[in-house]
Amino acid sequence: MSSNPASMPTCPRTDVLIVGGGLAGLSLAVALGRAGIDVTVAERASMDSTVDPGFDGRVTAIAYASWRLLEAIGAWRHMEAHAQPILDIRVTDGAAPVFLNFDHRALGNEPFGYMVENRHIRLGLLRTIQDLGTVHLQYPATVDGMEVHPGGVTARLGGHGALRASLVVAADGRKSPLRDAAGIRVLGHGYPETGIVTTIEHEKDHLGIAHERFLPAGPFAVLPITGKRSSLVWSEKHHVAKAMVALDDDSFNAEISKRIEGFLGTVRAVGPRFSYPYAVHVAQRFSADRLALVGDAAHGMHPIAGQGLNLGWRDVAALAELLVDTARLGLDMGSPLVLERYDRWRRIDTLTLTAATDSLNTLFTNDVAPVRLLRDAGLAVVNRIDPLKRFFMQHARGTVGTLPRLLKGEAL
Repeated sequence: MSSNPASMPTCPRTDVLIVGGGLAGLSLAVALGRAGIDVTVAERASMDSTVDPGFDGRVTAIAYASWRLLEAIGAWRHMEAHAQPILDIRVTDGAAPVFLNFDHRALGNEPFGYMVENRHIRLGLLRTIQDLGTVHLQYPATVDGMEVHPGGVTARLGGHGALRASLVVAADGRKSPLRDAAGIRVLGHGYPETGIVTTIEHEKDHLGIAHERFLPAGPFAVLPITGKRSSLVWSEKHHVAKAMVALDDDSFNAEISKRIEGFLGTVRAVGPRFSYPYAVHVAQRFSADRLALVGDAAHGMHPIAGQGLNLGWRDVAALAELLVDTARLGLDMGSPLVLERYDRWRRIDTLTLTAATDSLNTLFTNDVAPVRLLRDAGLAVVNRIDPLKRFFMQHARGTVGTLPRLLKGEAL
């Protein structure tokens, strides 16, 4: 990104340019568009809402607070038919006899959240955009350069010419080119585990229960999705994960069955197998001159708590609220004051959650006997003390702390 003291050149204009048409970027576009802000989304890949790419194995756990955001921006109606409510959460530590059980009825009638295939979330957001006249999709499009001017920024979109905006939002992923071009450093580290992700079919009904088993190699999560299916997130050391993914179907299914221990009956993997090394990263700043970071461009964390995309939706809710309130006052949405407020708001929450998940992973992958006894005692204590249990359940729902309006289900 470069600066130029010259006046803004004449070219098409939008209020906010969002670079990246993933789930966080599209959610922000819908939230702003519903509030009357003109938005353009630039994305390398197709954003055709009429084409269902088919199930690719990727599924997201949508926390209750994130569900309220999707409901408030009018997108949930396009995906709710494909949603599986998470009714209970059960946490076990290997073969220990104690376990922690969270029952959604302790907090009322609403579930902890929903499991939805990523393709249905994406299609739902794109179909919501069809109803808005304020969101414009540019694809395939790359950002070939940007220049900051007094009052705005000009972006050169490959294949689509130049575009003026008050603000550019980087929703372009973990390896964000816009973040790097702005000189924003990233802090983080890798973990010694690789995640194996696949979908399984099973003989017995999952009853809407999400299971998280902490094994010596890392968490082994069995998350309910529609039908007699579950999404599996399985952690192993890098060399073990590579070997597991390469197994033939019968051997792979046998390894899954051994870890599930029969509570779902006969199981078999369906669809593709994914694997990716675990890592945590946080940008040193979430904003720069006329630029805001959201989602993976700003942060990434260990999947132990299933909060990755939900943290991105918290970015979306905070930034949308600040931008809409600023626009209604007739002020500059890309001003340093707005971006500094966004940076302060999101960095504290992000650092707190990433540190908590990092510590949780360290605790539960430590197989030293005294540590194992201590954490099992902790599980037993939490399971028996209702106020403490409700506190952790509220965290699982994403409803703790000072929330932006969208995460409370309120319109902007």
